[in-house]
Amino acid sequence: MTPTDTWQQHSDSEREELLPSKPRQPGAQSVHWRNLVGFWLLGLCNNFSYVVMLSAAHDILSHDRAADNHSHVDPDPTPTPHNSTSRYDCNPVSTAAVLLADILPTFIIKLLAPLGLHLLPYSPRVILCGACAAGSFLLVAFSQEVMTSLSGVVLTSISSGLGEITFLALTAFYPSEVVSWWSSGTGGAGLLGALSYLSLTLIGLSPGNTLISMLGIPVLLLATYFLLLKSPDSLPSQRDGALETSAQQPLLAGESSKPHHNLNLSLSFSDRWNVFKGLLKYIVPLALVYFAEYFINQGLFELLFFRNTSVNHAQQYRWYQMLYQAGVFVSRSSLHCCHFRFIWILAVLQFLNLGFLMAEVWFSFLPSIYIVFLIILYEGLLGGAAYVNTFHNVAVETQAEHREFAMATACIADTLGISLSGALALPLHDFLCQSH
Repeated sequence: MTPTDTWQQHSDSEREELLPSKPRQPGAQSVHWRNLVGFWLLGLCNNFSYVVMLSAAHDILSHDRAADNHSHVDPDPTPTPHNSTSRYDCNPVSTAAVLLADILPTFIIKLLAPLGLHLLPYSPRVILCGACAAGSFLLVAFSQEVMTSLSGVVLTSISSGLGEITFLALTAFYPSEVVSWWSSGTGGAGLLGALSYLSLTLIGLSPGNTLISMLGIPVLLLATYFLLLKSPDSLPSQRDGALETSAQQPLLAGESSKPHHNLNLSLSFSDRWNVFKGLLKYIVPLALVYFAEYFINQGLFELLFFRNTSVNHAQQYRWYQMLYQAGVFVSRSSLHCCHFRFIWILAVLQFLNLGFLMAEVWFSFLPSIYIVFLIILYEGLLGGAAYVNTFHNVAVETQAEHREFAMATACIADTLGISLSGALALPLHDFLCQSH
């Protein structure tokens, strides 16, 4: 057994004990916290627009939107049925259409990324992410056509997909704690994005003006990366000796004049294939978890319509999204409290949620919407736990020289599950809306 193999079997706390003690350099703690906060903010900003577009899906597809998308709107309008022949009050197109527009470009980016994305420096990638996020808010906000709005959602997908694969790969050059902070930030994006969209529309701001008010998020993304996050060169120590040489590449613009070096460039096809096979034990269950939860979110949320409540259909959908994201935020921030190694257990529990809510859509046996609220909160807890534990396990168990590639490759799992769920949710929507 090689020293590297032995090292990989130790937990984070054990690794710290095995490391030789080094004198604490001035400012080390400050740099450490800047990087932790930096990755939290990057996770928040990267996923924010993605979440907002899913929260706005019902509004984007509603064919009775006001002609002036930026005028003041009644926060509690009288619901107008979209389909008088269906008890579900269906939109002409399933909200899964927004999900597909929000995820398919991400899926393509993640599929193609191992072929050459590592050749593009990090800084141009981050600038492109910020530009696409800002463009998506503007395009959807000023759109009067569904197809134009969906084009804006595609820009959101490019931004969040490219950002996720970029920032997860970037974590390979930092202490492993940044993975949990990144995950917590993405959970915070879900909660803040869904809650801000719900709140601003409730107080009377139109969907268009709500999106315009969120343009500060892409600016925060760029400021965090270029101003707050410190280059690995500035870290006083690294947890893995291999990172001390690999971290010398100029990750942040203008911070180093040393020759560009990337761990991915030294990996052969055989190395990549072996790493990928080792990741399947995490990729498959995470993909199943996300398939089940997004089939619920974009296939069933719109159909879980309760008429015996004062909350109208559009507001019910926004509450579902907000509660789901609240659960995700809590569980993605809970790594130090609850650590799951067997992700397949979470997949089984998530499919049980899917079966129960599918039965509710078909039979309408639940007496109150508040029961659905609790189930959706639980659904978010399972999804967030699967995400943060998967990437933590990958970061800890992968050898240092493979970690950048492994982190970038593993993130295809959630995207694969979401894409499949969106594709199947579209025909389900049409079948249920036409048969009831």
